[in-house]
Amino acid sequence: MKKDFYEILGITKSATPEEIKKAYRKKAIEFHPDKNPGNAEAEENFKSCAEAYEVLSDPNKKAKYDQYGHQAFDGAGGFGGGGHMNMDDIFSQFGDIFGSAFGGGGFSGGFGGNSGGQRRVKGSNLRIKVKLTLEEVANGVEKKVKVKRKIQAPGVRYKTCSACNGQGQVLRVTNTILGRMQTATTCPTCGGAGQSIESKPANADAQGMILEDETVSIKIPAGVVDGMQLKVSGKGNDAPGNGIAGDLIVAIEELEHEFLKREGENLHYDLYISYPEAALGVSKEIEAVNGKVRIKLEEGIQSGKILRLKGKGIPSLNSYGSGDLLVHVNVWTPKTLNKEQRQFFEKSLTDDNFIPHPEKSDKSFFEKVKDMFS
Repeated sequence: MKKDFYEILGITKSATPEEIKKAYRKKAIEFHPDKNPGNAEAEENFKSCAEAYEVLSDPNKKAKYDQYGHQAFDGAGGFGGGGHMNMDDIFSQFGDIFGSAFGGGGFSGGFGGNSGGQRRVKGSNLRIKVKLTLEEVANGVEKKVKVKRKIQAPGVRYKTCSACNGQGQVLRVTNTILGRMQTATTCPTCGGAGQSIESKPANADAQGMILEDETVSIKIPAGVVDGMQLKVSGKGNDAPGNGIAGDLIVAIEELEHEFLKREGENLHYDLYISYPEAALGVSKEIEAVNGKVRIKLEEGIQSGKILRLKGKGIPSLNSYGSGDLLVHVNVWTPKTLNKEQRQFFEKSLTDDNFIPHPEKSDKSFFEKVKDMFS
């Protein structure tokens, strides 16, 4: 079972952004590969800390994590166990957070930072929208989608950028009233890649890339919600040279069901029955998200009655069970009557059995609504 992100960083849910950053820096320095050479456990802890910080430092991701837990991101190979983040991802995204802890902000081993070796640029992300039926939302699904992504052209050759000497950054010195100030900025010649093109095929663009269709498999967990975004690591556009590929961002769009209405993890179904069925009782087959379900209505059932079918709703994204299916009973009133039917109801007007006699156990509309959301 995955460890809680707050527990990994040793903070509470009420931690401020500055406290989250401070906690991550402390943990990451503790488990940094430079301080723990050859220690596989320390490397996994280092990755877990970076994974936790990537989510908790982003307000939108943090909100989703607080509501849905790990599965808000795990479904498409997004975060998931630290192992889905490689060291290039971590150093390229969070290298500057360590300040001067490792030689002026750089890292050994050829990873990111400001001055400790060649930077690894990341390719741009791609975004797609995936439409899901309510059945697919309830059961989870694996979707195969065709993505047009940029990849390095076969035969393209790169050389070390002469402007930055392969660092991906250039130093600029400016004179200010406080003295000479030195700043590092992304190399404008290679765009931070540290490499420039030596030769490329005729069909490649200026960065040595070509467009190619690729079929990507996306595992979507049960219980996702409309508007949620999942991430498939490494399935965005390639980066030039020895850079790392961007990610594929998958936005979920939930299609409307013909009979069922979703409300969080609960589903609602309007069941219409006739006067005779309400008076005599009836067995009905209704739509559920995993097929049809047969329910029995007792004699004398009243319009507005809500039947709760436990566990027949949408599974929780946190694997805490499933919601319920709420069946709303509506007694259908005929809009036209023939002569015999009219005579029957006219006689019934004075029949005491047809006069409403609500009992104390019969709940009001507002009580039913309150029960529905409790």
